[in-house]
Amino acid sequence: MVKPAETSQTLGRGLQVLELLANSPRGLTVTELSEQLDIGRTVVYRLVTTLEQHQFAERDADGRVRLGWAALSLARSAMPQLRVQALPVLRTLADTVGATAHLTCAEGEEAVAVAVVEPRWTDMHVGYREGLRHPLTVGAAGKAILAARKGKPAVVRSTGELQVGAHGVAVVVALTGAHVELSVGVVALAPLSKSTDVAVRNAAASLASGFSRR
Repeated sequence: MVKPAETSQTLGRGLQVLELLANSPRGLTVTELSEQLDIGRTVVYRLVTTLEQHQFAERDADGRVRLGWAALSLARSAMPQLRVQALPVLRTLADTVGATAHLTCAEGEEAVAVAVVEPRWTDMHVGYREGLRHPLTVGAAGKAILAARKGKPAVVRSTGELQVGAHGVAVVVALTGAHVELSVGVVALAPLSKSTDVAVRNAAASLASGFSRR
């Protein structure tokens, strides 16, 4: 008979708190955490306070708890690996649509371009720099993430929001239990056809499947 490995109950509960927060972009109250974990509010309060002290969690003025910058920093450390894995999918998307493809990550209320691939066969296309930052409220990439936060993941379109004359299409990459929020999309100098929506959705599904296997 194999003896079960010894584990830390407190650490396990703390990790459960982080997982719940990662899946609740709007945050959770101590009471909500207590109910979902089925443990007392006092225990949850101590866990949250400890996570706050190490900047893995933060509370807003309404008492809602969200992931802190330390947790986001850990997630960012995985970005190089995600970028490498995403490049083949972005290459296929860019060449299929004939538009610049990008993978975008949310950092707080900003969107950051993690990986960018330009199409190989077009005469002209949009230049989109890796590392580009902009508010989530501007552009299809950020708005797709905001739509998912509201529980309404959908293909989002934008026109002339990040660059005059540019047309964008993006959708969130649905990751289960991940501490990152990602979207994939394309941007072009001309309006994009409805078939672009299908191509972007397929890319998002491919990325979600690939990331989940890591």
